[in-house]
Amino acid sequence: MATQQDLQDLLRLLTVGRKIPMMQAMTQIKALQAADLRSITQIAEAPLASVQTALKDDKGARALQNACKAAIKRGLSGPNKRQPPDIAASQAKRTKTDLFLTGPMEMTPQELEKSLELPLCMDEERMSRTVIETNRAPLVLAFAVELLRYTMPEQPLSSRLSLGQAVVSANSRSKAVSLGLDKGPSADEEGWGEGQPRVKVMGRDIAVLKRGGYEWKGEEEVGEQTAGSAEEGSSVPKTQAETETQTSSATATLEPTLESAWATWAVSEPITLKDSTFIARATHVSNPSQRKILLQSLLDSVPSLKTATHNAWAYRLRYPHDAASTSFVREDSFDDGETGAGDLILRIMRESSTVDTLVVLTRWFGGTLLGPDRWRLMRRCVASVLSERLRKTGAQVSLGGEALWGLDLETMRAKKTATVTSGGYGSGSRVQLGTEVMGMQIHRPEGARGYLLRSFGSVEGQGTTTATASEKSPRKGKTQKAMEAEKEENLGLLLGALRIVFDSWADHLDAVELDRRAWGWYLAVRPDVESGQAGWGAKGKVKLSDILKLRRPPGK
Repeated sequence: MATQQDLQDLLRLLTVGRKIPMMQAMTQIKALQAADLRSITQIAEAPLASVQTALKDDKGARALQNACKAAIKRGLSGPNKRQPPDIAASQAKRTKTDLFLTGPMEMTPQELEKSLELPLCMDEERMSRTVIETNRAPLVLAFAVELLRYTMPEQPLSSRLSLGQAVVSANSRSKAVSLGLDKGPSADEEGWGEGQPRVKVMGRDIAVLKRGGYEWKGEEEVGEQTAGSAEEGSSVPKTQAETETQTSSATATLEPTLESAWATWAVSEPITLKDSTFIARATHVSNPSQRKILLQSLLDSVPSLKTATHNAWAYRLRYPHDAASTSFVREDSFDDGETGAGDLILRIMRESSTVDTLVVLTRWFGGTLLGPDRWRLMRRCVASVLSERLRKTGAQVSLGGEALWGLDLETMRAKKTATVTSGGYGSGSRVQLGTEVMGMQIHRPEGARGYLLRSFGSVEGQGTTTATASEKSPRKGKTQKAMEAEKEENLGLLLGALRIVFDSWADHLDAVELDRRAWGWYLAVRPDVESGQAGWGAKGKVKLSDILKLRRPPGK
């Protein structure tokens, strides 16, 4: 039976040894797998007719089988395999970028996100003396990828890379037109993104594709749905207040009464990360004055909530309910010390058009700051409890927060036609490699990651090491491997500096304002290049100390 290593070796042989484009290589491997030819050894030992039937290309099949036989002869396949010189040399030049490309054809969402991890260094002292050399496009990408951790925390890294690359593409196209390097309307202006949902990233409207069925989570642990507090490490049985059927008095009266507290509370799964636990509850509310008694009843019924660090809440309701009057949506929220929680609950309720509902979001703080992860966890809890409550009442709703791809509209237009890649990136529990999903071109995350890894060189005499300028080797004396390592190190410092800046503002600005300011911050630190066409693609210096100056001043 073929192993994942066999699959990787075959993919390398096709793309590196035979120099076949990745997409063509993947198509060939899929056809070979259908014929039960899953490794170099199996292809080499199979009848030529079997390989020809699988590939439907007599000449190509013969060349592939000969390459497989040669690989076995050189020792590429077997228990003590070694790479032939041509592949070994190429592999020596490859970076971590290629883990995605040369990995298994299928991977779980967790494996995909792991393969795309970016370097990160939070050493401010090193940042303060680091100067990098880059052009503007990859700096925009770095800004966008870090910004999205705060403005769209529900998006996994693969989505943030794809969306960030979509921003770079849109900016580059606009710049090319303004410089006279390109002309005519963009693919977006021609309507290639028509009908697709859009999100705003660094001030740009980006056409996106929802990754239906893509279920990914971080390092958090999800418990069972209970009314108790997960931080105590045990399940507390649901109380009568959370299991009784909602009484008619709770739904009919507009006046707060003790009876209105006997409402059904839908409960989300508790989610724990770094000893912090989140859980959300939701119930029916028909009058603003009911909010207080419902909350008090909940706290009395579930005493563990009184030990929580925060009990944020929000409600939205149509008011008044008198059919003879013009109704409007009334809403209110309270953070209870969890900055931004109330506004987040309202935003999720608006996305799902939820009304006549009170949501309580509880957190037990574990002592470790979670950064933007807390937004993702809070969104997940609230979306879950709304889905649960609305399911119980038979309502239908499309909740926000799905993982997204950034659409590559220019490539879509250039191809004129789009073909469907079966089982694309987000179509289930496992992920297939491809550039097309649901017949639409997407910006591939591994391409964006590779772009970041190779784009941030050091300025001579101002690298990231502790050596003095006189001790540094001239650039021409550095090996390719050393230069790649240096660029990766610089990227880690750049992302660390951006994270410090966004962290400082995240609890003081909402997502819309943070996105608006991010573009101005980029303009303040982008490299200086010549104006006009002479500056197109040119590189300049970026001081990470200038980025650190963008952080929120203390007390502001």
